[in-house]
Amino acid sequence: MGKFTLDWILSRDEKFRYQMLGRMRSDCDYYLGNGQIYGNHLWAGNEVDQIDYMKCLWNSFAEDKKPEWLTWEQILQYERDMLKNS
Repeated sequence: MGKFTLDWILSRDEKFRYQMLGRMRSDCDYYLGNGQIYGNHLWAGNEVDQIDYMKCLWNSFAEDKKPEWLTWEQILQYERDMLKNS
């Protein structure tokens, strides 16, 4: 896992949380593409924690501030794709 706790991340401002969620999304894309399905390429260090963090981050935004570039359904698809490979 990264060096920051989930509570610490969730206590940061909205911009930081968007950036962190974007970083985690990029990690998932790399993991499923050129990363050769290797959990250490993920920010959280493993598939389960990565998805859990992403869900918590996504849910930390108010309904009208949810990222348009990442839907809940996309997170669930990452979960399906990544956990079938782990």
